[in-house]
Amino acid sequence: MLKRLTIAAAAAAFAITSAHAAAPWKKLMSPDELSAAMADGDVTIVDIRDPKAYATVHLPGAVNAPYPSWRGPADNPGELLDDAALTAVIQGAGLDPEDRVVITHAGTDQTDFGAAARVYWTLKSAGFPELAILNGGVRGWVAADKPLSVDPTTPTPSTGTYSLSDEWLADRDEIADIVSGKQDAALVDARPEAFFKGEKKHKVAVKAGTLKGAKDFPYASFFNGSDTEVVDETEARAILANAPVGSETVSFCNTGHWAATNWFAMSELAGKDNVKLYPESMVGWVKGGGETVTGK
Repeated sequence: MLKRLTIAAAAAAFAITSAHAAAPWKKLMSPDELSAAMADGDVTIVDIRDPKAYATVHLPGAVNAPYPSWRGPADNPGELLDDAALTAVIQGAGLDPEDRVVITHAGTDQTDFGAAARVYWTLKSAGFPELAILNGGVRGWVAADKPLSVDPTTPTPSTGTYSLSDEWLADRDEIADIVSGKQDAALVDARPEAFFKGEKKHKVAVKAGTLKGAKDFPYASFFNGSDTEVVDETEARAILANAPVGSETVSFCNTGHWAATNWFAMSELAGKDNVKLYPESMVGWVKGGGETVTGK
């Protein structure tokens, strides 16, 4: 298992949180809510779109830290960054745990939210206590007629070093224990049903299927129809009531992307305890020789 944050680090994080005198922090922000936070002058915006999209237009003051830099290689995109790579991407974006960080994404479809949720999960696991996602992404910001910029923001590199807590992480060994029955946990497949049933697979997965004992609960469940905005906290709690969760719940998909949406909605919006993400998900599982079954 990866390293947990120390009790001292957790205490420091709480101290940082309490030091802010601004309005209560929301983990999912509308354009109006983010605009108000920006007016307080106490927010750091991280745009995870590709550099070309960022250069075209972005939120004022946003720094660009493209999504692929937070993820693994092409043959296993969900793979975790090692400590050196994690530290490099956080330092390069100029981020510090004292920052109130809001993650913006494209918002062109529901899949985009998963990218923001994966970065949110990474930063939370690295010890950042105050994080949020812009609901609807840049597209929603534009639709709300909010200010935009074409001027790049060059961050001053930060100096901290980082590793990931295992508090919200299920690694391969834990998954193996759950699949074999040695550990009790609910495995929740966030993919569309065709993947769960083994009718489709990710382009780099060596075989189709799902984890033994898993139940399907597609990430789209946390959106209303074709909307690109995730539901609010009240709706997330209502949806969670019908989800196949347990005392411990592990969300997975193909590469830990769609699964991050389920993790965020269950853990951060609905407030369910002990929800974990399996970052490598099915691509990493089968790459390492893991067995699959046809979901029913």
